[in-house]
Amino acid sequence: MSAHPVDEKLPALKMATTGLQHVAAMYAGVVAPPLIVGAAVGLSAIELTFLTGACLFTAGLATFLQTLGIWNIGARLPFVNGVTFAGVAPMTAIVAATDDKSDALPIIFGAVIVAGLLGFIAAPFFSKMVRFFPPVVTGTVITLIGVSLLPVAFGWAQGPNPAADDFGSSTNLTLAAVTLLLVLLLRRFTRGFVKQIAVLLGLVGGTLIAIPFGVTDFGPVAEASVIGFPSPFHFGAPQFQVAAIISMCVVMVVSMTESTADMLALGEIVDRPADEKTIAAGLRADTLGSAISPFFNGFMCSAFAQNIGLVAMTKIRSRYVVAAGGGFLVLMGLCPMAASLIAVVPRPVLGGAGVVLFGSVAASGIQTLVRAGLEKDNNVLIVAVSLAVGIIPISAPEFYHAFPETARIVLDSGISTGCVVAVLLNLVFNHLGRNQDAEDVTHPMESGEELTGPPRTAPATS
Repeated sequence: MSAHPVDEKLPALKMATTGLQHVAAMYAGVVAPPLIVGAAVGLSAIELTFLTGACLFTAGLATFLQTLGIWNIGARLPFVNGVTFAGVAPMTAIVAATDDKSDALPIIFGAVIVAGLLGFIAAPFFSKMVRFFPPVVTGTVITLIGVSLLPVAFGWAQGPNPAADDFGSSTNLTLAAVTLLLVLLLRRFTRGFVKQIAVLLGLVGGTLIAIPFGVTDFGPVAEASVIGFPSPFHFGAPQFQVAAIISMCVVMVVSMTESTADMLALGEIVDRPADEKTIAAGLRADTLGSAISPFFNGFMCSAFAQNIGLVAMTKIRSRYVVAAGGGFLVLMGLCPMAASLIAVVPRPVLGGAGVVLFGSVAASGIQTLVRAGLEKDNNVLIVAVSLAVGIIPISAPEFYHAFPETARIVLDSGISTGCVVAVLLNLVFNHLGRNQDAEDVTHPMESGEELTGPPRTAPATS
């Protein structure tokens, strides 16, 4: 009896090349969070390179857990794991609330460890609660992730230092625009592997174009070692602060929700539907990978949705291909010189690519909302209020200025507050005390009195 395509082992060369393709598709995404958080902490180029390499290394370990699995850990599906975008905004909020920036990373690492362990314990129970996280909730949260990160891309486009004379200069903005244009042209006029790595090629092209302008620094590559290891707790022993832990636990819920949705989608694509047992095992891999990651100076890990699209496009469903990609991530993490290459990319070039990268996350959330049944007034209200609350920290950064600093760590993360509001409103409108009136399809600004004929039935919300 032949093996299921998910369990198929391909020839070594094909395994390696297709594994590299998965790395290329997610590389820009996995290095963006350490760049954002590292810049907020004020790390030097060498330290930033170390943090980036550590995140690549831990992404590889988490991918091994998810694809190969041990015991009841790992969905054993072609999942690539890496640093989740959902944690970026809360982590930068933690950095901003920390007076001594040298304590910021240890506080983040401590919070991630606790959130990961609690998530591991909760995984089998969470897999039974999927109905409380329908598309109206997950779509809202994913949209908020993208919207919350777009200001980061705009900041990058202006330059690395807000105090510098050239911050926001025409040169910096032009480099960002040219990089964005390169990515768009590659996505429009190429296909296959080249199209999949359009963001990576855009970063390379933008960096080369930036050299004559004198904004490209090759110092980090020259100073980096060929071989290295992300020494445990390089930035200090983990610290445990309640507010930071609560914030990262909220992120863990968001991450588990996204991973659950990704497993359901990927299971359909590879013709191995993800049942409750598979989801629980996959969530254990996510959460255990996240708990282990801080020991090697990495952040919270989650499944990368863009790689699901790659599986669908190539029709290569083998989990061992993705495991090979995890091997490449580990090797890159063990080679500081390879990790330092991203530090060479000028900040405006990253900003141009970031518009596509972060905008795509928001667009992915909108795609999910399209399936959420927004013709139903309850769902429109859930999305409207949740997005409004989630955008407060972006549109009015000082809105919560009168609250204690510990509370602001959670409140200043639009993703966290938006997620909590979406879950609570979904419970109130679509689960608690549900009655026949809830099935009426109207616009939230209309009374519904003019409806004629039999009421239409809205799509299920859970």
